[in-house]
Amino acid sequence: MSTGLRRFREPARAESAERCEMCAELLDGEHGHVVDLETRALMCVCRGCRLLFVRPGQGRYRAVPDRFLYAPSFQVSPADWDDLGIPVRTAFFFHNSSLGRTVAFYPSPAGATESLLPLATWERVLAANPALADAEPDVEALLVDRAPDGSFSCHLVPIDACYRLVGLVRLHWKGFGGGREAWEAIDGFFAALRRRARIVERG
Repeated sequence: MSTGLRRFREPARAESAERCEMCAELLDGEHGHVVDLETRALMCVCRGCRLLFVRPGQGRYRAVPDRFLYAPSFQVSPADWDDLGIPVRTAFFFHNSSLGRTVAFYPSPAGATESLLPLATWERVLAANPALADAEPDVEALLVDRAPDGSFSCHLVPIDACYRLVGLVRLHWKGFGGGREAWEAIDGFFAALRRRARIVERG
C-alpha cells in the first residue's frame, strides 16, 4: 500500500486541500478510506463514496471500517512468536483475499516490511484468542505489540491505523535504536489506540 502509506509519512501541505480520490469532493480531517483490493492502495474518500463500499463483494473496493478493540492479555507463547519470524516487537496481521491467506508486516525505517508467516503457527495463535478471530479481510488487522517484559497485547484495528504507525516509524526513526522522538511517537500512538478501543477478554 505504498500510495496510502505516503500520506501518513509526509507532512500535510497547507496550500493544497485534500480531495476525495473517487469524486474529487473536498475532504475534512476525519475522512474515511477504502482499499483497492487489486493494487492494495489505500484511498482517501468522502463519506458518500465510502458508504458505497461498506458491504463485501462489491467489486475491487472495500471501505475501511471504524472498529477498535484492545486485548491486553493477548495469548501467544514466546516460542510461537519466534516461529512467526517477527524480528521486532510490533507486527500486524491481516487476511489478503487476493492471495487467499494471512500476511504479516512490521513497521521499519524502510516502510512496511513483510515477514513470511508460518500458517500453522498463526492458526494456533488465533485459536488461543477467539475474541479477535473475526477481523474483516483486507480492511482490518491484528496489531500485536510485545512489551519489554515479554508480555503481549493486541489491537484489532482498521488497516489504515497500521499504516499510520508505519508512517510514524519511517518519519521519526533515527539510527539503530530509533531515538527518543520515534519512541515518543510510537508510545503516543498506542496510548491513543487504547483510549479509543473497547477492551475484550481472551474468550
